[in-house]
Amino acid sequence: MSEDSRRAAWQYRLDRVARDEAIARGEEPDVPDMDSEPTRPSTQAERSAYVENAIQQAIRRGEFDNLPGAGKPLAGLTGRHDPDWWIRRKIEREQLSGLGPPALTLRAESAELEGHLDRMHREADVREAVEDFNRRVIDARRQLLGGPPVVTPTRDVADEIRAWHERREARQRRAVEEREPLEQRTSRTRWWRRRA
Repeated sequence: MSEDSRRAAWQYRLDRVARDEAIARGEEPDVPDMDSEPTRPSTQAERSAYVENAIQQAIRRGEFDNLPGAGKPLAGLTGRHDPDWWIRRKIEREQLSGLGPPALTLRAESAELEGHLDRMHREADVREAVEDFNRRVIDARRQLLGGPPVVTPTRDVADEIRAWHERREARQRRAVEEREPLEQRTSRTRWWRRRA
């Protein structure tokens, strides 16, 4: 405990005793009421001194110790001014997709296209998805709105359908291979049960 806080506690006790004694004698206490809110500073200098004093007391009490991120550099300080820093952080934090220039969104979609197609069950749906992707790539190339150039290639529909069939058959083979050892174990168990 610091010397200032001890002194303040003793002063509070002395003022309280003096106030109570004055009330007991039937006199008006000259000590201000401790329960009332203290007056706030009015000038800028008084306010800054008040704030600085409150900060120093909080430091002495240890209220700023072990805060999250203590001792770590501030994130996002690159040394250059970015007026859209807040929207970039929001997009990263919320993991929003589909926002931005078409060149970037189409590039990201192209990287995830096979996974998107693999979740489809019909060839007609795969064909429609690939044709829609190609249509959006061509439209983005035609626009003269600025931004980075669109370098995402279009996809051959027949090749994508063939690759979709191959990946689907490979998944089915793996599923069958994973089931076979399980079926063999259960048939052996049944044979041992019959023998016993």
